[in-house]
Amino acid sequence: MRRFAGVDGTAWDVVVGRESWGTVVAIFVPLGREEAPRQALLETSSTEEGLRELQAASEEELRRWLNRSTLKPME
Repeated sequence: MRRFAGVDGTAWDVVVGRESWGTVVAIFVPLGREEAPRQALLETSSTEEGLRELQAASEEELRRWLNRSTLKPME
C-alpha cells in the first residue's frame, strides 16, 4: 500500500488488486472523504509485478494513474 496526495491535496491510499478475470488493477481509496473507490488497469501480468510497479512509481505517476482511473464497480 502507498499513500500519496492527489492534485487537489486529497490523501489517497493505493493498493494492487486482481479482478476475477485475471487483470491487475491499482485501487484508490480517498481518505477522509465520502467518495467511492477508483481503479486503474495496470499493464502487468501478475500481482507481484504490480506490487513492484506500485513501489517504484513516483507520486506524479500515481497521480497519472488516478487521473485515468474509473469508479470501482462494487459487487
